[in-house]
Amino acid sequence: MPSGNRLEGKTAIVTGGASGIGEATSRLFVAEGARVVIADIDEAKGVALEAELNRAGDVAMFRQFDVTQESRWIEVIGEMMDTWGRVDIVVNNAGMSGAKGRATVEDTIVENWDTVFAVNSTAIMLGTKTAIPAMRKNGGGSVVNVSSIFGIVGSPAGAAYHASKGAARTFSKAAAVQYAKDNIRVNSVHPGFTDTPMTLDIHSRKEIRDARLAMTPLGRLGVPIDIAYGILYLASDESSWVTGTELVIDGGEIAW
Repeated sequence: MPSGNRLEGKTAIVTGGASGIGEATSRLFVAEGARVVIADIDEAKGVALEAELNRAGDVAMFRQFDVTQESRWIEVIGEMMDTWGRVDIVVNNAGMSGAKGRATVEDTIVENWDTVFAVNSTAIMLGTKTAIPAMRKNGGGSVVNVSSIFGIVGSPAGAAYHASKGAARTFSKAAAVQYAKDNIRVNSVHPGFTDTPMTLDIHSRKEIRDARLAMTPLGRLGVPIDIAYGILYLASDESSWVTGTELVIDGGEIAW
């Protein structure tokens, strides 16, 4: 259960923050004392979540956000500094899969590959890059990049998704080494099969759901809060000696 103080005094931006893993993370961060920018392309969900979280005080602000646009990153990080005076945490959670990400290598269309990489990989670089100068000003920070187990292992399909999530994993290690001197920690989180709006289409198909359940030793699919608690640990000072690593949260799937 939230203690109310694991992120006390910290500010965070969570991309894809109005839905699924991002929504659970935004809620948990606020419950743990942080002020949060909910960054998402879905205005209706973002506005509703902002209003709900702010019932207990001025702790959240929604900003409609295309994570692939560097100019938007610069604007919102600048607004965080102007409003709150600091940036402590960036959670690069926004991602995409769908038909564009699930094709095999032979069936991959270059334009689709580029779109998936823009969201799942390039955006992570932009969020990290933009936050670094702000984090330096407050003596450090934490970047948490949401990858996937499929950034570590392969599967029968999903060439672009696998590659883009693998890039996020290795990028996190590179950034961790480069900015450790600034006390800026960078880690990646690797969810397994999790019920979110992004997976609703495939998890609603019984044969796929049953197959994924059979692949998960703990016997259930994940839910967003399972992943959010891992993100919280990496965002908090409890992980102050943790950087450049990957946290797998998958019910034991890749332990087979």
